Amino acid sequence: MSHKLEIRAFFFNAKTDYLPYYKNFSINIDADATAKDLLAKIQEENENFSFPKQKLIMKINGLVVEAKQPVFSLVESFGTSLQIDPVNSYRSNDGLKINDSDFMQSFELLAPYASEADLKHYKTLYALHYASETENYDRAYIGDAILVLAHKMITAGSEHKDEILHAITSVHSGLLDCEYENNLFKAQDHTAAIDELKGMVKPQEGPSFMEKLASRFSKKTDETEQASAPKKAVTVDGLETKHIAYYTGSATDNKNVISQMIKDIGASEISFARSSKLSGLSVLEDNKTLALKKAGTTILDAFDAGAEVLLVEDEAVLDMFQENFSQIQKVMGREILGLELISVKDFTAQAASIEA
Repeated sequence: MSHKLEIRAFFFNAKTDYLPYYKNFSINIDADATAKDLLAKIQEENENFSFPKQKLIMKINGLVVEAKQPVFSLVESFGTSLQIDPVNSYRSNDGLKINDSDFMQSFELLAPYASEADLKHYKTLYALHYASETENYDRAYIGDAILVLAHKMITAGSEHKDEILHAITSVHSGLLDCEYENNLFKAQDHTAAIDELKGMVKPQEGPSFMEKLASRFSKKTDETEQASAPKKAVTVDGLETKHIAYYTGSATDNKNVISQMIKDIGASEISFARSSKLSGLSVLEDNKTLALKKAGTTILDAFDAGAEVLLVEDEAVLDMFQENFSQIQKVMGREILGLELISVKDFTAQAASIEA
């Protein structure tokens, strides 16, 4: 079995080009071929398309893909239209070839405390380093890979725990700027490791940081406190005529249900790329500017896609958006006029009344 793929491929040569550009290709390739084979097919059609022969990773439709990934699995996830980019476009020297000196520069933070086995393990995390979401907001970020290595070293009993924690937090953009997201095609979730490291740096007494945030923004109280008055329900005038986007964040269980409700009331659902990305809530206390950049990027992604209403699954995130909306606009350098924010709970109640 073979696939016909429509490819949009990245081109850039630092010696000859001022800006990167893309070229389009129609490629026929066997389903059991690999991502590397696909790149070779493109190079057969255009010799200027360049990629590294060693340490080959790439972005396909925004996710980091390794060389041996089968084409059939890419098609299963993305369909037959693929965009191929270097894992870090601004580090491109020649096509998919990048200056990857930052990878080992991050290792130098822990090198004084690391063994040969630690170095060997770190090198297996090359793709993870370039899948770091925070790097999209701060190019100086040390990368998720070094944080994962730090966790491994500490939990293995390193006598240098304090030095390791200092190394990954004292830099300009490190542990406390990480809101871990899985940008790898082959999913890896290191959230627990990152949270454990943060707990070592900032030990919690009583409720955890995220519990405190949820309490603050959602006006929730724990079982020993008196329950606060319920928030007034929000409604949107003419909801059934609106273009509605649904921001699920990391909780995607209700996506099909909400999509059907949007359809049932006669409204139009707007798709946007960041619908399931995180938006800075967990780093708000440590790096508010970063948090608001992430929040603003999500809101603007929906707005620019044509949304008039943004449904927000997590009420703590919704309250963060609402309480910081003017600051978000300032950080992003744009006004966001005409976009209404509403919780899924309030949307569901209003949609039920419309259907009735």
